[in-house]
Amino acid sequence: MRPPLRLAAIMKIRQIMVFTHDSIALGEDGTTHQPVEQLIGLRSVPNMTVIRPADANETAQAWRVAIEHKDGPVAIVLTRQGIPVIDQQKYAKAKNLEKGAYILSDSEGEPDLILIASGSEVQLILGAQEELKKNSIQARVVSMPCWNLFDQQTDAYREKVFPKNIRKRLAVEAGSSLGWMKYTTDDGDVIGIDKFGESAPGEEVMKEYGFTVENVLKR
Repeated sequence: MRPPLRLAAIMKIRQIMVFTHDSIALGEDGTTHQPVEQLIGLRSVPNMTVIRPADANETAQAWRVAIEHKDGPVAIVLTRQGIPVIDQQKYAKAKNLEKGAYILSDSEGEPDLILIASGSEVQLILGAQEELKKNSIQARVVSMPCWNLFDQQTDAYREKVFPKNIRKRLAVEAGSSLGWMKYTTDDGDVIGIDKFGESAPGEEVMKEYGFTVENVLKR
């Protein structure tokens, strides 16, 4: 896919590409099916809009955004394993995906820290938010399916999502950690994957690599 993908980006062709099998959660298919470096590779392509939705509702919105997108190709990156659908009555509407990142669940009062994730890892930070609340730690949860779209928003909107004075931030994504420090700041951290996956049942691999609510809390 690299040559046609790159040409589509150079010529700004309105092409929609859907990529699946997005993480180490496909453990029993082995490391060849665990594209830990491919997501940042896609994000590095100029004119390419890369969207990694968190659930079925965000996926529907990603498709809408891709169809409406006027300038260049769009890559929608999907998870294969089963994940819960985020309750839109309890949390923010998935339509906000069009802004690239949005406050999915806010804290009560000013947040002590900001938890950020994309794709299937959004469920982990929602779970962590609930546990932190029990210890009187206020966390804001931000779903960030698309860096490109977020970077195109106004300064005021970006400041609203990521206030400059709140620098304790943790990004969680089952892929390379490259690039996340732009959003987590030097005072933040990333739970990512900077090595290849392993062959084992998907849940075991995810746990071994730290993609659990418990490890998010620990970090």
